[in-house]
Amino acid sequence: MKNIKYLAILSLFLGLFSCDDILDTKLDDRYGDEWTWGLPYKAEGVLLNAYANIPGQFDNYGNNFLDVITDNAVTNDFGSSMYQMALGGISATNQPVGNWSTAYDQFRNINLFLENGLEDTISYKLSDPAIDKAIKERLYGEAHFLRAWWGMELLKVYGGVASDGEALGYVISTSTITDEDKESVANLRRNTYEECIAQILMDCDTAIAYLPMAYDASMDGFDSDEIGRATQKTAYALKSRAALFAASPAYQPESSYSGSSDDLIQKWERAAVLAFQAVTDGQLGNYSALKENMMYGGNLNVTPDDYLLRKFHNNNSMENRNLPPFFLGNGYTNPSQNLVDAFPASNGFPITDPRSDYDPQNPYVDRDPRLALTVIYNGASVEQGGRGAEIYFDQDSGKPGLDAPGYDYKNTRTGYYLRKWISNQPGMLIVGEKKNDFHMHAVLRRAEVYYNWAEAANEAVGPTAVVPGTDRSALDIMRDIRKKSIGVNNDIYLDEIAAQGKDAFRELILNERRIEFAFENQRYFDLRRTLQPLNEGVKGVTVNKTGDMFTYVGTNPNAESLIVEDRPFSDMKYYYTPIPYSELLKSPNMKNNKGW
Repeated sequence: MKNIKYLAILSLFLGLFSCDDILDTKLDDRYGDEWTWGLPYKAEGVLLNAYANIPGQFDNYGNNFLDVITDNAVTNDFGSSMYQMALGGISATNQPVGNWSTAYDQFRNINLFLENGLEDTISYKLSDPAIDKAIKERLYGEAHFLRAWWGMELLKVYGGVASDGEALGYVISTSTITDEDKESVANLRRNTYEECIAQILMDCDTAIAYLPMAYDASMDGFDSDEIGRATQKTAYALKSRAALFAASPAYQPESSYSGSSDDLIQKWERAAVLAFQAVTDGQLGNYSALKENMMYGGNLNVTPDDYLLRKFHNNNSMENRNLPPFFLGNGYTNPSQNLVDAFPASNGFPITDPRSDYDPQNPYVDRDPRLALTVIYNGASVEQGGRGAEIYFDQDSGKPGLDAPGYDYKNTRTGYYLRKWISNQPGMLIVGEKKNDFHMHAVLRRAEVYYNWAEAANEAVGPTAVVPGTDRSALDIMRDIRKKSIGVNNDIYLDEIAAQGKDAFRELILNERRIEFAFENQRYFDLRRTLQPLNEGVKGVTVNKTGDMFTYVGTNPNAESLIVEDRPFSDMKYYYTPIPYSELLKSPNMKNNKGW
C-alpha cells in the first residue's frame, strides 16, 4: 500500500527546516536549489507536507476533541488547553483552537511547490514523458485542493465579522513572500469573507479539472492504492462545505437568520446547488449510515464509501486516552446528558414527545441506534463479549461501581464514556499484552454533503420546495437520512415538523447534524456559524443501584438537571476567534473580529 508514498521520509526531510509564519519576512528561496527541486521525491515532499499536517485523529486538540468545549461533553484532562478553554480561557494570545501558523506554513509549502515543483527540469517519470506529464497534472490538482483545504480550515476558525459589520476571512496567499515583499507585510489586511470563499471555490474547481474521480491501476503513474490523496470527490465536497459556511448567519452583516435579502437567499441556493453537484457530478452515491466497522477494525485497504478523504492509524492511543480507567484508559472524554437527550427514540420522535414512549428510568432502550455507537452508558459493553459498564453507586454496599465517579479519580464526570472511534477489542491496554487496532479518521464524509444540502435547501426555499438546479427538497433528504440512520419508515414526526415551516425544520436538521457528527469536531463550529447558544451548562446523570434495580437521576428532560460544568460563553465575541496578537503587531491595518 502506497498511502502517499515516502510520506514519513519526506516529513523528516521537511523537519530539517524551520516553519516560519507566512507573514514573516524571511526569504522562502532556501528551497530553491538543485538539492530540493532537482529530485522529484524531495520536490513532491514539499507538497506532501500539506497532507501530513492534516490531523490523523479527531482528538488532536491537546489529546481532546473539540466537543469537550461544547455542550456535547466535558474532559477530565484538567491540565489540558481544552479544559481551560471550556472555562473561558481564550484570548488573542491564548488560542487552543488556533491554526493560523500551521495553515500559513502549508500555504507556503503549496505555493513553493506550484512555483518550483512542476518545472521541466524535474521529471517524475524520466523514462516516460507521458506519465511524467500525467503525474505533474495530478500534483497540480492536488496542490490546489490542499490550498483550498487549508483556506477553509482558516476560515472555519478565524472567519468572522468586524466591529463595523464587515464579514472578514483570512489573508489570501497564492504566492510565496520574498525579500522584495517584506515592506508590504505591515499593510496586510484580511480579505473579505466572500473573497476567501471565491478563492476556495476557484482552487477546488482547478483541482476538479486536474484530479481523477478515483484512483485505479489503469492510471499513468498512480494506482488504486493511492489512499489519502485528493480526488474530484473531495474537491466537490469541500466546495459544499465552503458554500454552507458562506451562507451561515454568523458571517452576515446582520449576524442572524432574519435577513431575507436576495443576496442571502442566493448564498443558500448556491450552497444547495453545490451540494447537489457534489452528489451528481462528484458521483458520491447515496447516503449511507455510519456503522461500527467504519470506525475501527475492518480492512485497512478498503475505504468506506462514506469517507471521501481519510487517514488512519494502527495503535491504541485513542483507547489509552478514552477507555474507562478500570480498562486501563484515562477516561478523558465524557459525553453529556445534553447529547444523549438529543438522540430520538427508535420511532423517530424526540424523547420529550409522549409518543416516543421514552422511560427516564429505562433511558437507553428503543433509542436511535447511533446512541450506542457514540456513547458508553451504564450497562453497555465496553469490550466485545465483556461486562457491562458499572456506572452506578451501589446503595447496598455503599460503594461505587467500577466505572462510576468515586471509584477512580479519573472516572467519568458525566456518567458516560466515549464509544465512537474507540475499539471494542478485548484487552487493548493490558500491561505487557497491549494491542493495536486499525482506526479510520474520516477527514471528509459523504454524509456531510447531504446534511449541507438539506440545511441550505431549507433556508433557501423551506422544507418541502426544491431549489432550482437541484432535484430534491430538504424534507426528501432528511427522510432518507433518518430512514437509514434510525430505521424509521413512516416518519410521522418529520412530516409534522416540515409542516411547521423553516424555523422548526432548521432545529431538526441541526439536531440530526449534532448526532451524526458527534466527536468529529463539527459541533464547535456548527454552534458558532448558526448562532446557537454557547452557554448551555453541561449535564450529567447519576445512577443508583438497589438490589437489581437502577434509579436514574438526570435522564428526565422535564425535571431538574445535574449541571457538571458551566459554559461561560454568553458574550457575542465568543462566536468568533480573535486574530493572533502577534499577527496584529506585524500588520497593524488588520482588523480583528468584533469583541476582541
